[in-house]
Amino acid sequence: MNRLREFKYISPEARWRLAAAYKLVGQPEIGLQLINGLSTTVKPYYTLYGTYGSDLRDEAMILETLTLLGQQQKASAQLRVVASQLSKDDWYSTQTTAYSLVAISEYCGANHSSAKMQFNYNSSSVDSKTYIWQSDLAANGGKVTLKDVGGNRLYVRLIQRGQPSSGQDVQTISNPDILQMRIGYFTLTGHLIDPAKLKQGTDFVAQVNIKNPGKRGRYDNMALTQIFPSGWEIINTRMNDTTEAFSSSPSDYRDIRDDRVNTHFSVVEDKEVTYYVTLNAAYAGKYFLPAVSCEAMYNHSINAVQKGKWVEVVK
Repeated sequence: MNRLREFKYISPEARWRLAAAYKLVGQPEIGLQLINGLSTTVKPYYTLYGTYGSDLRDEAMILETLTLLGQQQKASAQLRVVASQLSKDDWYSTQTTAYSLVAISEYCGANHSSAKMQFNYNSSSVDSKTYIWQSDLAANGGKVTLKDVGGNRLYVRLIQRGQPSSGQDVQTISNPDILQMRIGYFTLTGHLIDPAKLKQGTDFVAQVNIKNPGKRGRYDNMALTQIFPSGWEIINTRMNDTTEAFSSSPSDYRDIRDDRVNTHFSVVEDKEVTYYVTLNAAYAGKYFLPAVSCEAMYNHSINAVQKGKWVEVVK
């Protein structure tokens, strides 16, 4: 710790973490010296690999350090910065979310409030000393009435999450400046086909092309999810010792299951990768082909989705 403290190239982020470490070993005065004059504002950034850091993650670490060092006034201002970012309708990685919640919980633990949450919820009265109160709502909705009868300001959130019913698919998401995805189906000889109606017993190939337009740098930890209808069977060439009809681009990991293939990969700027799955139209009938999606596992704003459709296998 002392050697790192004397290192003249130490970054501001490292100084904040080191200051917290000195407090934890019983030398808060050194911690205060380390953060003296440091800015609590972090230039926006995010990384999809390595530390998986972001500006909000670092600002949460700053909040944690200020709380540990007893800088209540500065910590209070930093708390508002972190909380306001978390309340936005944005996606945050596990790394960012976890550090933000840890920092906020430590601040709340060190700065107890005697006030309580008091409000009327529908026909019930709620009187709680906790910071969070939640209740489940029926899936079909209905009217909800809430009235604040206490002295604290309340913040209300409605969280909706679910899975579409069969045939009710998600909408296509396509932003050519962020991520480009093309999907095609071919015969084993390379001829383009329409998968809407296939003859039973037909072998064919699903092709997905993913391109990084290059405006956000290299994309790491990308996840491509292909779910296939139950009337189609995946021909796993790794299991039956056969040769693939087409050669896929390199991937970090590929998980081939009964009904889906999950492919994890990276793609550099201005480059395109292509992945193939060999299939067989095995069972006659009408089936729903779910959406194909691709996204960065640590930045949900980098994503593309092609909606699903009904397909048929005929005898």
